[in-house]
Amino acid sequence: MLNAISMATGDGDSSRVKRYHRTHRWLSVAGFVLDLAYLAALLLTGWSVGLRRFAESETARPALALLIYLSLFALIHEALDLPLGYLNGYWLEHRYELSNLTPGGWAKDRLKGLAVGGTLGTLAFEFVYWTMRRWPGQWWIVSAAAFICFFLLLAQLGPVVLLPIFFKFKPVEDPALTERLMELSRRAGTRVGGVYEWKLSEKSKKANAALTGLGNTRRIVISDTLLGNFSPPEVEAVLAHEFGHHVRRHILRGLAVEIATTIAGFYTVNVALRAWGPSLGFRGLADFANLPLLILVTGALSLVLLPLVNLHSRQMEREADAYALRSIASPETFISSMEKLAAMNLSERRPAAWIEFLFHSHPSVEKRIAFARNWAR
Repeated sequence: MLNAISMATGDGDSSRVKRYHRTHRWLSVAGFVLDLAYLAALLLTGWSVGLRRFAESETARPALALLIYLSLFALIHEALDLPLGYLNGYWLEHRYELSNLTPGGWAKDRLKGLAVGGTLGTLAFEFVYWTMRRWPGQWWIVSAAAFICFFLLLAQLGPVVLLPIFFKFKPVEDPALTERLMELSRRAGTRVGGVYEWKLSEKSKKANAALTGLGNTRRIVISDTLLGNFSPPEVEAVLAHEFGHHVRRHILRGLAVEIATTIAGFYTVNVALRAWGPSLGFRGLADFANLPLLILVTGALSLVLLPLVNLHSRQMEREADAYALRSIASPETFISSMEKLAAMNLSERRPAAWIEFLFHSHPSVEKRIAFARNWAR
């Protein structure tokens, strides 16, 4: 739902862009309502307790019973979500000529996502409910600390372990561009392990680039769609923004926000499960039938905190843009790169002001371009 709201249209976009984002918004809202109804039904009808009873009838081991419950929970959810997931992830992207995926390729990626997400989610929930059984009074502190460490590990290993599951990468073959970007990294005082071409065109016509990883896994990745349509100075402008995040220590600031929200989230869940669990028929804190309530509470907290988190994010994005403009030869290069990205990604240039304020993690395209023009003057 949050992504859908963030894509609400304003007055500065073409009718095609408006139709794309309007359709995407409604499909995403429908998916959110369906998820909400599914979780509420599990809680209010007692179905979640019934699933737990079935799982425990199959095994006396809590971890295995939870695995059975999670498998059934995910299977039902996937059956409900699949039609809307297809419309939003495949049909809509093809209708607006943004995707290169075949139906088989989309299904393969969907299965990969389920496998990776299911594995990580199962491990996470197994750990959380184990801490509830082991330390019922302090479980939320232990779990929050473990999740923070896991986020750091995932940030470091993601580029070399997770991303290659979904995309192909190879070193950029243009030595002049590679040296140009390595020099950019040296000026930023940021060590990178290489410059890689990201084979995004196998799936999408959109363009993107990023500075991924931490420490030894930090690397520059540039989509082949961007390499084929942007000049070397424009590629440098896009990456200069990414290096601005490192120079301005946004990684540490983002980590601080992540730590604070993680601790707040686990504390809120602890309070909610203790307060509402008995009335919903749960036999204690570690009763994994309360999983739908756990998900609903964390989702509600995310909605409440999102405007503040995005306000902080937009400030950091503006600082990164300022660094990029100081680092490249001409602001016009930054402007042309923003124009091309907006066109290739069918981005909204001017969303509604209240939508941008509440839900956008980046300033709008028009505001970023205006910032660059003011910088030039």
